[in-house]
Amino acid sequence: MSTKRINGFQLEQMLKNGLANLQRQEEEINRLNVFPVSDGDTGTNMRLTLDNGIRFAKTKMNAGDYLRQLSEGMLLGARGNSGVILSQFFKGFYVEQSRCAQLGVGELRNGLIRGYRTAYSAVVKPAEGTILTVTREGIEHIRSQLTRNTTVEQLFSMYIAEMKKTLAMTPEMLPVLKEAGVVDSGALGFIAIAEGMLKYLFGEIMLPEEKDEQKPPKQVDLGLFNEDSPFEDGYCMEFILQLMNAPKYNRHFRISAYIEDLKLYGNSIVAVQDGKRVKVHIHTLIPAKIITLSQEFGEFLTFKLENMQVQHNEHDKELKATKRHKLLAVVAVVNGEGMKKLFRDLGCDVVIDGGATMNTSSQEFIDAFAQLDADAVAVLPNNPNVILAAEQAVKLYGADNITVLPSRSVAEGYFAVAMDVKNSDDIAFRIREMRDGMQNTLSLCETTASRDYAYHEISCKKGEEILLIDHRLVCVNTDRKQAILDGLATVEDMDEREACVVFRGEDVGEEEEDELREALEERYPMLETEFVDGGQQIYHWIIGLA
Repeated sequence: MSTKRINGFQLEQMLKNGLANLQRQEEEINRLNVFPVSDGDTGTNMRLTLDNGIRFAKTKMNAGDYLRQLSEGMLLGARGNSGVILSQFFKGFYVEQSRCAQLGVGELRNGLIRGYRTAYSAVVKPAEGTILTVTREGIEHIRSQLTRNTTVEQLFSMYIAEMKKTLAMTPEMLPVLKEAGVVDSGALGFIAIAEGMLKYLFGEIMLPEEKDEQKPPKQVDLGLFNEDSPFEDGYCMEFILQLMNAPKYNRHFRISAYIEDLKLYGNSIVAVQDGKRVKVHIHTLIPAKIITLSQEFGEFLTFKLENMQVQHNEHDKELKATKRHKLLAVVAVVNGEGMKKLFRDLGCDVVIDGGATMNTSSQEFIDAFAQLDADAVAVLPNNPNVILAAEQAVKLYGADNITVLPSRSVAEGYFAVAMDVKNSDDIAFRIREMRDGMQNTLSLCETTASRDYAYHEISCKKGEEILLIDHRLVCVNTDRKQAILDGLATVEDMDEREACVVFRGEDVGEEEEDELREALEERYPMLETEFVDGGQQIYHWIIGLA
């Protein structure tokens, strides 16, 4: 094929193919984890981010219009650092193409350049040897070779080839990759998307597998709508109409005329024809009129009708139930039932269920902010791979009274909340105290190595027990308790530490907790130690020292 220009519909299909190709390589990308902890979720985060954008965007023939919605959906659904960087890349790509109905090689070149530059600017300390380097060198190495005769297929082929060359060099740019013997996982995920897009242009259609990861739909309270309720919001209708050839149907269907007729009965209309099928979204007070109009031309393949007044009333109920004005509200991300209860008991206003195995999206933070009525909000991500999503959510939400305290573990978050002076009216002072509590905390995490690992003078084998201090591997043992004791022995100022909180993971029994408690009391009799049934995944034990 020799494609010269692509429209919004073609771009959507290319991205769907890219998503499917990414999904096929998802587990391989996840396994490219440079650390021996089984939270390698780069592939999953990138897939969920792109999938959210594709689901959010409505089919548009205008490429700029489609990219606007795609970018918005990706920004809201971005998960983990890799997802945030990917969403920022497509944000830059959209900004460059916002006024373009179709994209030729020149527009694509400029979009890829703006994309990587926007992604770089979103990272506080961009590291070379990552997805950032690969996307930058991929286009910079070929931009001078592109001419008006270059096809879209040739551009993507050259772009992917250059990115693969840089990918192979990432271990030389980033020592931690070289030590682990892997390439950068985010870069590999991005290349998988680009390859899927190119495959579509060559006629290779890939279908994504269905993954049951979505939460079940929330059941609204039907009691909120009765015979005396006002009905102002109408219905949300979505359907796919199959145009029919039988004599009883009108075979002179024109999408432009159909849309004009829809305007008589509703608004928020999106109607797109793809061959003999028409996808429609509309808000209306009289759905019967639209059903009658549509069945003049065909029959429904799918159909969804929702009472928006019920949803509106449900939303009002939730706002009234959750919003209570506060001077300073706190949002925290934790994993495990025990951990969620603990942070609620400590006074956190919204506790988001997330962490290493499923990073929190920007949209989840935005939903949390919308629940609050406060003069200021403090956010505790409690995971290094969630901080960027929290910061992006603050920018998207557009409020200047939200502070992200970049806590990298639940231990840091715990002591941050514990240091909050709740009876003070000085918001700046309270946030400063929380930040000090976070920064003065030393975090120890004990888990089982998910892969062989070697870095500098320390190494471990898959299946061995390992201890991390502030996310740095320090001890390896065959016994969990001994790994913790050996790790504590390396803490230089251990004698000066006064408080210790120990979070027990979901797969650790009470008998093992008793043994660790006795060992800590015997070795550190002056240390005030508290044990909490955290129920967290990945880590058997998380310990915070203050």
